Formats: sequence, structure tokens, C-alpha cells
Amino acid sequence: MNENYDAVIIGGGIGGLMCAYRLMEKREDLHVLILERGKKLEERNCPILSGKVKQCIKCKPCAIMEGMAGAGAFSDGKYNITTEYGGWLPSVMDAKEVLNYIHQADDILVKYGADKEIYHPNDELKTLCLQHDLHMQQAEVKHLGTDANYTTMLNFIHSLDGKVDIETEAIAEDVDKDSHEVFFTQKGEKKTVHGDTIIFAVGRVGNGMFEKWCNKYQIKRTNNQVDIGVRVELPYEIWENFSKKIYEPKIYFKNGHYGDRTRMFCFNERGYVVTENSDGVLTVNGHSYKDKAKQSNNSNFALLSSTFFTEPFDQPVEYARYIASLANKISGGSVLIQRLGDLEKGQRTTVSRLAQSSVRPTLSAVPGDLSLCMPKRQLDNIIETLHALDAVAPGTANEDTLLYGIECKYYSARPEAKDFELTAAKGIYALGDGAGFTRSLAQAAANGLIVADILAKK
Repeated sequence: MNENYDAVIIGGGIGGLMCAYRLMEKREDLHVLILERGKKLEERNCPILSGKVKQCIKCKPCAIMEGMAGAGAFSDGKYNITTEYGGWLPSVMDAKEVLNYIHQADDILVKYGADKEIYHPNDELKTLCLQHDLHMQQAEVKHLGTDANYTTMLNFIHSLDGKVDIETEAIAEDVDKDSHEVFFTQKGEKKTVHGDTIIFAVGRVGNGMFEKWCNKYQIKRTNNQVDIGVRVELPYEIWENFSKKIYEPKIYFKNGHYGDRTRMFCFNERGYVVTENSDGVLTVNGHSYKDKAKQSNNSNFALLSSTFFTEPFDQPVEYARYIASLANKISGGSVLIQRLGDLEKGQRTTVSRLAQSSVRPTLSAVPGDLSLCMPKRQLDNIIETLHALDAVAPGTANEDTLLYGIECKYYSARPEAKDFELTAAKGIYALGDGAGFTRSLAQAAANGLIVADILAKK
């Protein structure tokens, strides 16, 4: 590691990696450093996935959420080729240009092993949904799979060997807005580097650090929505008609009572529900594998209710984290699971009731009562939406349908910027999920390429 770099990228997720990759394509003479707070990808080993423990023990750093390739390394690798959802890049640049960059990023991933198979939109299924006041968003979708995605990202990272300096377990603590000195701690040792250009590509896990930095240097930001809800798990046959044709049904429903929008997304066919640790707060997500030998008998998806806060409240991320931490407290430091039938009857799910369920959980969670930690408004929306979805996929609202909580998606506040350069901090850029520009693998990857092309021209 040197003392001075042309560009220092904070974050080794898909956005930061794509940015470094494109910079090297355009300008091989540049000296680029990636600082990643987690471990190398091949050293990221979750004790739950390896079978050593049944529940999250809050490892530091979290092998699922942090490390090279970011949280996307252990996702099921859905790559949505669209600008209709997955982020807000089309609000700051031409949508056709964004789509072009999404395709460019896909070509790069294919080069390093990503699947070429594409699921196409299906108007017949969309019509079925519309007949029941459900709105299905359509796009071309690629499913890389948790296993194949890992291999692709490993190959991609190694393509940077000898071209880009990468420092892992390097926790960025501050960036001097004027001198561009980056202060970080690596395995207990305090270090400093200088970058002519600084790029924040911190992802959702690094949102807290970026938020504090923006507050310190009075960087104006605009809040995005926050989504709070559950991870739904049920027999894979119930949604097979959709998943075999389009893989991921992305459906939203406008709730009748409150007028809120609740959406179904992040679908995992024959997948697993998993725990995620975001700075000590445990939430849930889903994974699925390409390898049939690793697949389960269940499918799962996120069902989240969207909330947009107005003044004076300006901490939507903390709001979501608070609700998730409440579920952690009630469950004794874990996440909750409840049968839909128990929730609707106003009774908690017990160990014995769960044992009698026809749906076997893929995650060891604590049986309990979601109504004790989730606000009534969001819970009402979720129950109403499950029954609406039951009209197009009968069995969705069965008594034994499992609900895990809390799942939340918080979208970082977006800093005031022009061409992703912070208006109040010249030479400092921000991209991806952690900066509130994207919320998907595809748009985060595209954002990395976009920023690199802007920098290469300079």
C-alpha cells in the first residue's frame, strides 16, 4: 500500500469493484486503492451456513453483509435488466444511458462466469394480477444463484490482482473534505492514505459511517423511503406458475384501508431464509442456489410496506433499525417467526405450534408474536396483501404460511451532487446503495461504471 493514490474507493461491493475495473480499462496508469471493512471473499465464512451454529452469533465483521463483493456476494444474484425499479439513477441521468450501463456491467459479469439465461416478461401473468388489482412490474431477469454468484464475483475480484491495491478489514473512520486524507483502522492499527479523488461506495452496511461523515461536513441529503415488513416462506409449488416463467414476481398492492403501497419482491425459488447482521441489528433475507442438490422444498419472498417520512422527522433508517432491534429483544437476540394463522388469531406461535406446521422453516428462528414489535399499520398492510396475493397464487394466505421478522430495506439519504460529485466536497464522489442512488445489484454495478467513466474523462 502506498501513501498517495489517484483514486481511493471506500467499499469493495459491486459498485466499488465495477468502478475500479473500468478505471483500469480506461487508464492503466492510475493508482487505485480499495478499502473494504470486511474480509476477502474467500475468507467470508458464516458459521450458520457452515452448520457450526443455528442462530446468528453476531460475528465481527459479518461474513454475510460485509467483505469483498459486498452483501451481494451471498445474495441469490438476481440481475434485473431494467430502469423501472432497482434504484433512482434514471432520476439523475437519461434512462436509456442507465440501461446501457446495466448491459455493460452484465457483459463484464458474464465474462467472469455469470449465467447467460434470461427470464422474459409475461403479459399473461401480468393480466392475471391486474384482474385482482395487483400490479406486476416486468423486466428481463437473470438469476445467478447464490453459489454461481459467489464464483463469478471471486473471478471478477481476481481480475484486479496486480492492477488495483485492495486492503481488507480496513475500517474507514473519516475523510478530510479538503485535504482528501482517508483515516482508517486496519486490524487495530491506525493508518492514513491520500487520494486525489475519493469515492464513497459503502453499500447499505456503510450507510451509518457515510451519514455521520455527511453530518460532520454539512453535506445536504434527501431522504428516500423506508420499507418494513416480513420474509414470507411457503411451499415452492404455490408460486411455481410464476417462478418457472419469470423467476421473480415483483408485485405491488395498494392497500385499501391506508392507501399505502405494499410490495412483494426478492423472490427465492426453493430457497432459504437467512439472518443478516447490520452493525448488531439482526434482520432477515433470502437466498437460493442454482445447484439442485442445495435447494429446499420452500420458496420465500420479501413483503414490505413502504413509508415516506416528511418533516420534521428525518431519520427513516434509524426508524427501521429500531423496529428490527425490538424484534431482536423480544426473541432474545434473534429473529422472530410466526404462522400467519396464529397472527390472524391474535396468538403467538409456540414451539409446539410450529412443530405441527406443514411448512418446515429453513431458518432456525424464535417462535413468537410479530404484533408485539411491528407497527399496526405495516402489519395490517401485510396481512391484507397476503390475502390479495392469494387470489393469483392460491395457498399464499394459508394458516401455515411462515412470516419471519423483521425484514427491512432502508435506502440511504442521497447527498446533493452533480454527476455524483458532492457539490460541497470537490473531488469526492458517492455511488450505489449507500449513497441513495441505487437499490439493486444491477444499478449499483452500473453506477460504478458511470462514475469511472466520468473520472476517466477528467
